[in-house]
Parts: sequence; C-alpha cells; structure tokens
Amino acid sequence: MLRIEGLHVRYGTTHAVRGIDLTVDEGEAVALLGPNGAGKTSTLRAVSRLTACTGTVTFEGRDLARVSPEEVARRGLIHVPEGRHVFPDLTVHENLQIGTTARGGRTGGFGFDDVYDLFPPLVKLRGRLGFALSGGEQQMVAIGRALVAAPRLLLVDEPSLGLAPLVADAVAQALVAVRERTALLVIEQNVHLTTRICQRAAVMSGGSIVMEAASEELRDRDTVLASYLGQTRTGTGV
Repeated sequence: MLRIEGLHVRYGTTHAVRGIDLTVDEGEAVALLGPNGAGKTSTLRAVSRLTACTGTVTFEGRDLARVSPEEVARRGLIHVPEGRHVFPDLTVHENLQIGTTARGGRTGGFGFDDVYDLFPPLVKLRGRLGFALSGGEQQMVAIGRALVAAPRLLLVDEPSLGLAPLVADAVAQALVAVRERTALLVIEQNVHLTTRICQRAAVMSGGSIVMEAASEELRDRDTVLASYLGQTRTGTGV
C-alpha cells in the first residue's frame, strides 16, 4: 500500500531523514518509534507531501512526487499531525464534519456514529467549541475527523503526547479498533503503547532506521530499545 524508498529530508544543513526504506501493507498497522529528533515526524510530513524530500514515496502503486498535499488526502492518505490542530471556534461535531471534505468520493469507512462509538466522551461534547476541550478530547476529535475522511491509510503522529495515562490508554484502544478496518502508520515514543496497536515496528535514531521487527519481538528487547528511545524498562515515554 505504502512504499518508501531511499527517503531523505533536509532542512538547510540538518539531515533529518537519511535514506530510509519502509513499507506498510494493506490492512497492516506499523509503528515508527524513536526519541525526539529521530526523524519520525519529518518522515510522515514527507509522505504527506508537507515537507520537501528526495527518494521515492508510492501509495497504492502511484508515485507521489508531484502530488499536492490536498490530492494526497483525497486519495485516502490521511494525516493526523502532532498537536491535533482542532479548529478552536468550531464545535466538536463541526470539526468532525470538516473531515468529510477529504473523502474524495470514497464510500464506506467511518461515519459520525462510528466516531462517537470509538470515543464515548465526545457524545456529550458534540456542541462544545474546540478551544474548550482538554488535550485528550482534542486528540479524540483530531483522530475522529481523520476517520470520517474514509482513509485508506491513516498516519498518526504521537497520539499519546501530553495525555494522562488513562486517556492515552483510551486512545490506544480506539486505534486497535481502527486497525481492523484501516491500515495505520503510527509515530510514538512509548514502546508498550505502540506495540499494543501495531503488528510491526521500526525504530529510528539519528534519521535512520536502526531496527525493524514484529511487535512481539520488540517487547522482549526493552534493554536494546531503551538505548535508542531513552525510556525505562517500564515503557514510560521520555
């Protein structure tokens, strides 16, 4: 479904992503793990065409080199960026409605009722404005808005960032349900959270992929992962 080959991202003299290769197959959930500055977000932004890059990115067999970010979304590659970016002056439900503009004629996928089923706290908040939501509620809205766009592949950047453990767990449970219907590429620092969601993970450090394995194998290699991720053996994020 998604194939990344020889991807490089540079910002002036900073070489953020150094020739990585990565694939996501249809129906697969893949994690991209690593500490701050590893190149994870730059990778997702390059895939979405939000950042200039060299190398090859193909989605469902189509080269994205000359495709605009808007067209990438209309093709079903939907990006939930770090920071949520909820519209502050729109209600929860209006924020969700904005997501339908990227459906591009695709049918099926997730409807509004599906989103409220995945995130029950939003049911009572349908009419609340975005600026009045907590960080966890905003994350739920951001993911829900992406889901109603009928993604073929959902890119999610740091879904647990800044969230209380119980809220992060609720978001992770929702993404486990999403992966039954939609392919995922998830960026995270929390090893244990991400390996619950994804079947396979790649670890980035210094702009390169330094390890790739099934999630079960990575769970058994906490000591090795800690050297790359700066985490304790309990999996607490940095």
